[in-house]
Amino acid sequence: MQQSQLTIGLDLGDRRSHVCVLDEKGDVVTRTDVATTRPGITKLFRAYAGATVVMEAGTHSRWVSALLGQLEFRTLVADARQVRLIYGSNNKTDAFDAEKLARLARVDERLLNPIQHRSEQAQADLAVVKARDVLVAARKDLINHVRAAVKGMGERLPACDADGFARKVKDHVPEILAPALSHLVAALEELTKRIKDIERVIERMAAVAYPETARLAQVPGVGPITALTFVLTIEDQERFKDPRSVGAFLGLVPRRDQSGERDPRLGITKAGNGYLRRLLVNCAHYIVGPFGPECDLKRFSLRICPAGDTARKKRAVVAVARKLSVLLYRLWQTGDDYQPNRLLAKAA
Repeated sequence: MQQSQLTIGLDLGDRRSHVCVLDEKGDVVTRTDVATTRPGITKLFRAYAGATVVMEAGTHSRWVSALLGQLEFRTLVADARQVRLIYGSNNKTDAFDAEKLARLARVDERLLNPIQHRSEQAQADLAVVKARDVLVAARKDLINHVRAAVKGMGERLPACDADGFARKVKDHVPEILAPALSHLVAALEELTKRIKDIERVIERMAAVAYPETARLAQVPGVGPITALTFVLTIEDQERFKDPRSVGAFLGLVPRRDQSGERDPRLGITKAGNGYLRRLLVNCAHYIVGPFGPECDLKRFSLRICPAGDTARKKRAVVAVARKLSVLLYRLWQTGDDYQPNRLLAKAA
């Protein structure tokens, strides 16, 4: 039997992964499991070189698919959110999941909604950006704890931003809470230093390794972190034939549940990279807010949510975030300079 006629379903686990091999007729050739390690996977799969391997996207899928590609396998990485036959099954086991993945690939690969993993270097660079996000989240939790502890004693700490919190409040902590909070305030001071350090690393990385981010950062509200995350997440400026597909890729388009004449308005899909989506929404908040300069994006938001209509503000912010994702992709793709009032000038 030619190995290229085999289809292999691989259900990846943290320690061990389940494997199901189907022949050209769809009959099960082998069921087994393997250690989720480079040596274990290499040893087992060498016997099936040239086969098609399908797995779900997850923690291990990027490096496993890259390893199998080096071993001359054709790999498909399924979008786990789309494979309802697996996660909605009443008989869900790792062994059956592996078989279902293989059978779906045999029927029609498009049912898997295959994804494209980023490169190893892009993954490593994106880890730097996410490391900053983890530090910022830890700082936020510590600040909230310190403020809550002081409020519990009937006191309040002075208002200040996160960067200056440790410096400004250290002399305002009640003496009775000093044994409990002094170490946290010191940790916050160190966290702020580390955050500043990693932000300098990110700015240097964007300027040196990804100079195209400077063009994206021309848009008010978009800084080096958002621009770098956008480039590293999309990675290929020719990835989408239609720039408007970027919004769907990042989960910024409405879900659909149409049936007959029923077509309710639903929230966004929240597919794709949640961190980049959050950054774009934050940028959109600035653009539509009082400090955002006049531009096409702000005027677009006012058509959806007139001034003072707070009920529609959330929808306007998401719509601007979607438009912003398309704008950033076009700036990156074309190399054009940002024109904040292009549509206004065109109409005139």
